[in-house]
Amino acid sequence: MKDCMDSENLHRRIKKIIGQLNAIDRMIDEDIPCEQILMQVNASKSALHKVGHIIVEGHLEHCVKQAIEENDADEAIGDISSILEYYSRL
Repeated sequence: MKDCMDSENLHRRIKKIIGQLNAIDRMIDEDIPCEQILMQVNASKSALHKVGHIIVEGHLEHCVKQAIEENDADEAIGDISSILEYYSRL
């Protein structure tokens, strides 16, 4: 699975999300208005959603494509089905 992803990009994004979450935690302690905290929560959710999108895209471009090229349609369809099931829950 690691070959399917741009690990450096994902690590960078996740570190940024961790920073956003730490900032939200500090905002709560500093009694920042709820609207501002919610804006940061939404930004963090969007960033995490983008991480998921990048993982799905990488899996489709590499793993599913490889299954198709190897004429293993059942594996490709199974992979796509699993991706849709998991990703639709987000």
